[in-house]
Amino acid sequence: MEMANFYRLKVRSGPRVERMRFDDRGAALAELEARARSLAEGASARRIDLKVRQFEPVAQVVARLELTGPGRLRMGIDVRGDGSVEAYTGVVRRHVIEQCPGESAYDALARAAGISHSP
Repeated sequence: MEMANFYRLKVRSGPRVERMRFDDRGAALAELEARARSLAEGASARRIDLKVRQFEPVAQVVARLELTGPGRLRMGIDVRGDGSVEAYTGVVRRHVIEQCPGESAYDALARAAGISHSP
């Protein structure tokens, strides 16, 4: 059985799901960042009040971008309702990638993927 040596990017925004395929990890990460930045600019969730519990825009994920690839690569970016972004690894159990001082979520994601990132 042949192992797949390509990267898949899944972009979920509301009810829409887009899937893309890349041969290069750097190209996949660049597309992920471009899409996430665009979605973050347009993010504008409202506060949800359920009487018992409230959800502020920062607590709402309005878009999720997932990158998978060879070597069990599973990571992505969550775009929050206030336009902030958060990098994570994993799929079923997501773990936030801690950002170093002066590092963006995109830099942290590239670091976790083993790629040097130029803003």
